[in-house]
Amino acid sequence: MRVFHWNFLLLLIFLTHQAVAQQPAFTVVPLGVKGGLNEGNLSAYLVAPAGTTSYVCLDAGSLHQGIAKAIANKVFSVEADTVLRRYIKGYLISHAHLDHVAGLLLNAPDDAPKPIYALPACIAALQTSYFNWQAWPNFGNEGSQPALQKYQYQRLVPRQETAIERTPMSVQCFPLSHGSSYQSAAFLLRSQETYLLYLGDTGADELEKSHHLLDLWHAIQPLVVAGKLKAIFIEASYPNEQPENQLFGHLTPARLMQELTVLSQLTGTKALRGLPVVVTHVKPTAANEAAIKRQLKEGNKLGVKLLFPEQGQRLKF
Repeated sequence: MRVFHWNFLLLLIFLTHQAVAQQPAFTVVPLGVKGGLNEGNLSAYLVAPAGTTSYVCLDAGSLHQGIAKAIANKVFSVEADTVLRRYIKGYLISHAHLDHVAGLLLNAPDDAPKPIYALPACIAALQTSYFNWQAWPNFGNEGSQPALQKYQYQRLVPRQETAIERTPMSVQCFPLSHGSSYQSAAFLLRSQETYLLYLGDTGADELEKSHHLLDLWHAIQPLVVAGKLKAIFIEASYPNEQPENQLFGHLTPARLMQELTVLSQLTGTKALRGLPVVVTHVKPTAANEAAIKRQLKEGNKLGVKLLFPEQGQRLKF
């Protein structure tokens, strides 16, 4: 009888741990998912620990229209102004191309004070190209005077963990190559002992003549093996037919799967099976979207869980 009770207790503990492991760790609300053309649907993803409204915005290409879509879909039950001013605690900007910052710029007059986290080169571009009193008023806390102090710049140090203010999350930043001479970034978010990885625009290591993606894969390898990484957000901008000299620092389905194969060589293929891979930054031109989806599914020999986000539709990981 005692053996039965002991076995039952072990089973109960195992099932409890399994139930906890299967509970979502992150809520993600895509405010924009496209890689251009549609100015109301450009890269921006709200991320918060599940069950909270402590969101950080990963890139900010489109904000207002994405928030309105999320409210229409009953993701939020508050006014758009509340989401913008109160729910979004800060911005993580991968690079300063317009399709990743236009929403931040246009909504700055109505936003509340909060930090902008980015690599130093990205912050320098925001200061000199946009918040300069020529392209736009200076809503930052540095640069062209008067500085309106709306946004506080937080310069990230690669690989150094930084707490995200007014949230229980932290972030590590990793440089990426987006064209031979342009820097982008990946953000590894942590909430307790779970992680989510978001990559800004990036080219393949082979074409970029870099090792940034390989360095990133080495960094996340133990998290993948331990089952602590809940999802990877990574771009596929063009179909495989796009000439490699016209990728402009982006990935195709073939190149994306090639990079994930490199990751699988570090983690083992079993560790990647079923891992959610959220495909971002698809260029919505001609038949690109259908071709990219088809080619990704056909090339998915690793068995990752491919997801194609929709603006204003909540995701849980």
